[in-house]
Amino acid sequence: MKLSFSTLGCPRWTLKEIVATAKDLGFDGVEIRGIGDKINALEIPEFSDAEIEQTKEKIAQTGLVIPSLTSGATLAVRDRAQDSFFEACGYIDLARKLGVKYVRVMGTGEPHITVGDFTLGAGLYRHLCEYGAKRGVTPLIETNGDLSSSKAMLAFLDRAGSDNCGVLWDVHHTVRFGSESPVETFAALGTYVKHVHLKDSVMRGSRVEYRMMGYGDVPVTDAVTLLDRAGFDGFFSLEWVKRWNPDLQEPGIVFAHYKNYMDSLPE
Repeated sequence: MKLSFSTLGCPRWTLKEIVATAKDLGFDGVEIRGIGDKINALEIPEFSDAEIEQTKEKIAQTGLVIPSLTSGATLAVRDRAQDSFFEACGYIDLARKLGVKYVRVMGTGEPHITVGDFTLGAGLYRHLCEYGAKRGVTPLIETNGDLSSSKAMLAFLDRAGSDNCGVLWDVHHTVRFGSESPVETFAALGTYVKHVHLKDSVMRGSRVEYRMMGYGDVPVTDAVTLLDRAGFDGFFSLEWVKRWNPDLQEPGIVFAHYKNYMDSLPE
C-alpha cells in the first residue's frame, strides 16, 4: 500500500518541511495542491525553470515521489472552462518535467452535486487526454460534484472517449454526495481508478464535520480493501482540507495518525 498526503493539509509549511515530514513519518509520496501562499503549482518557485532540477534532486534523495499534481481546473464550468483547459495543459507540462504520472482535473469545483456543462467538459477532457498522452501524463477526472455519481462519471468518460483517461476516486465524495457505497462505486469505476483521496467525517444535519481517520463514519476501510484485493498499485492520499478549513487539527498530528491508521489495516 502506497501512502501520500495532499499539501492541502499543511498550507503554512514550506516544501522543505513537507518533504522532511513525509520522509520522517514513512510516507511514500506527497501530492501537490499548493505550497504556502501559492495554490497554483505553476506559480510555486521551486517548480520554476530556474529551480525545478534542484527540486527534483532533493525530492529524489528522500525516496519520495509526487503521485499527482492537483490542479483547480474545472472543465464543466462554462465561464471558466477555457482558462481551466489551459491551466490543466500547464499542469501536464509541469508534470512531464517533474516525472509525475497524473494531473487532477474536475467537472465543477464543488464537492456536492452541482449543475455543469458536462458535454463541454467531456470534450475538453478528451483534448486534455490527447495532450497528456503525447507527454506521458494522464489527466484524472475526480469524483466530485455531479461526477460523484458513478452513472454520471461513466457517461462522462464514454462521451470523452479517450484511452489516456482515468479517475481520481474521492471516497468521501461518492459516499457523502453520490450516496453510493464503496462496493457500488468500485463495481462501476474500479478499472478506471488510478489515484485515491481519503478523508473521514460525520454529518451534523446537512453539514459535513471532518474528523481524523477512523473517527468518522465514512467506510474508508471498505474502499481500501476492495482496491487492495484488486491489485491497485496507486496511492491512497489523505486529503485533509485545512487550507479551506483552518480550524481543523494541525497537520503534523493528522498526518502521523493517518499513517498509523492505514498501517494498522489488515492485509
